[in-house]
Amino acid sequence: VKVVLYLFNIFYLKTYFTKVHGLPNITPLVSSVQETPEPIPTTVKGTIPTWIHGSLLRNGPGKFEFGNQHYNHWFDGMALMHRFQIEDGQVTYRSRFLCSDSYTQNSERNRIIVSEFGTLALPDPCKNFFQRFLSRFEMPKPTDNASVNFVKYKGDYYVSTETNCMHRVDPDTLESKQKVDWSKFIAVNGATAHPHFDPDGTAYNMGNSYRNKGAFYNIIRVPPERDGPEDTLEGAKILCSIAPRDKSKPSYYHSFGMSENYVVFIEQPIKMDLFKIVTGRLRGKSLNEGVYWDPNQETIFHLIDKQTGKEMPVKYYTKALSTFHQINAFEQDGFLMLDMCCSDDGQSINNFLIQNLRQSGEALDEVMPYPRRFVLPLNITSETPLEQNLNTRPDSTATAVCHTKNQIFCTFEDLHGEDLKDYGGLEFPHINYARYNTKPYRYYYGCGFRHLVGDSLIKMDLESKKFKVWRQPDLYPSEPVFILSPNAEEEDDGVILSVIITPVKDKSTFLLVLDAKTFEELGRAEVPVNIPYGFHGVFNSSA
Repeated sequence: VKVVLYLFNIFYLKTYFTKVHGLPNITPLVSSVQETPEPIPTTVKGTIPTWIHGSLLRNGPGKFEFGNQHYNHWFDGMALMHRFQIEDGQVTYRSRFLCSDSYTQNSERNRIIVSEFGTLALPDPCKNFFQRFLSRFEMPKPTDNASVNFVKYKGDYYVSTETNCMHRVDPDTLESKQKVDWSKFIAVNGATAHPHFDPDGTAYNMGNSYRNKGAFYNIIRVPPERDGPEDTLEGAKILCSIAPRDKSKPSYYHSFGMSENYVVFIEQPIKMDLFKIVTGRLRGKSLNEGVYWDPNQETIFHLIDKQTGKEMPVKYYTKALSTFHQINAFEQDGFLMLDMCCSDDGQSINNFLIQNLRQSGEALDEVMPYPRRFVLPLNITSETPLEQNLNTRPDSTATAVCHTKNQIFCTFEDLHGEDLKDYGGLEFPHINYARYNTKPYRYYYGCGFRHLVGDSLIKMDLESKKFKVWRQPDLYPSEPVFILSPNAEEEDDGVILSVIITPVKDKSTFLLVLDAKTFEELGRAEVPVNIPYGFHGVFNSSA
């Protein structure tokens, strides 16, 4: 059974409430815009460091209707790619819709032809009644609307969602170059939009497969070398396959963790009912109707050895939680520290329906998850004592209790103080990835969420649990991206880039540049266009 998994971070809202109620309407942030395919200048205020050479590439939805048919869910919108080119202290901007099959077919017919996560495409009205009836029995086709992230394999940039289809794009012009199907290279039906990388460029990812015996989670490895200029995913291999707790109802995952020696897969109780998903067209239901939260199931951490591809026999359990983005994972003194943004409730599926995002007031008072650390002991043997806390790290409040020789129950410690709740928690985490991914680190960055989209930028110090904030009224920042400065000596020597948009003033977007150390504004580049609130991006250095 081939199931299309276009699932982005749907459920990561925890039921905390901010101290601010009656939040403003953000309809312009989730409304369609025009593309800007040719570079346009920006107006720079302040100073943008001249050592920054390259482009911030971002991805997200940019068109929410075709003709008189509208998408139901934020994540259904057609992919719009953005490029902020930074050179000699100046910035230019361009954007382009991804020429996916979904976008092309929808545009040609001026209606929604391809189903997305929360929107079921209606039968062709030009067909007769019998043909429309039979179309309900057709298997769903995977969308190639790759609107989640920019990813890099073998030196090439792709835009990705979570189905089996990516698109190779030109990072300078944003033109679509080639549609690439994971299933042509390895037996998977999709892959996440959040791969991890070893220092040599080896990429790791995860993707599900659906076989006669049910679903499997697969760890994927893609080599860094290319055999020729047209090489894409050649050489990709499945490193390990993991059986779900229930093969007919596997867990949804948006990303995974990785330390120096292990891939960490988090099997969370956000479940996908494969029968409901496969029969959704017949029942007139979109894919999101087959996804649900089961608070009665525990969360399981699976560790896979990156060298041998073997799943470790010890399983780490914790209470039901939902997570969509990991901050970092590293090994130290016989423990694996897994840091991630998570919450205790994963059932807020309707928060990102377009009709909800276009409301205001008390309906929008829910906010996002909080950063937490789990400490996983690695050296478990037959001599390991039972029913006592194995976490011996000083000043750590996380616990890890061995119930049997292969089962350890864990609790977390907070990576924040109580005052973070004033900013609605934290999501879209980012670190100095180039130097500190899989290593002990001190700082992480993210968006505060007193709204359903980020409304502040936050820098957290793990040593003190204190944080710095950038926030201004009616301004909504994107995921922060850290850029290391030349000759950097300290972890936070660099800048933070974020795209700032507002629903209260037309064409008032700007690229914000913060000093990563002081978190003070250095400069901004004002762009005379409207940009919807997007998802993820990367910095493509030309230095």
